[in-house]
Amino acid sequence: MRIGELARRTGVSERSLRYYETQGLLPAERTPGGHRDYPEAAVDRVVRIQELFAAGLHSARIAHLLPCMRDTDGGPSAAATPRLVEDLTAERERLDRMIADLERSRETLDEVIEAAGGS
Repeated sequence: MRIGELARRTGVSERSLRYYETQGLLPAERTPGGHRDYPEAAVDRVVRIQELFAAGLHSARIAHLLPCMRDTDGGPSAAATPRLVEDLTAERERLDRMIADLERSRETLDEVIEAAGGS
């Protein structure tokens, strides 16, 4: 499929898809005319990339993890290693710290709102 169709099917801009390609996250074949040609599996790959970005991972980390993940179900592939588990555990711990910080900030705001007579 061409880049426009992949963008429509995933809701991701063509510009982002090109960025994913330059970062090594989304390989594309080239037609004789130089157009990008993506396989059907690219839809699942883009969804997975978006999920990992939403989880706060940066492109270099995603590039490291993607080869160890299956696109269709997100489970580990045969290439998964104990190092992958360590890396993902570290990312989860980082997210847990961020969530705790946000919860403390929300509690502080709630206290200020209540002290100011809000509801």
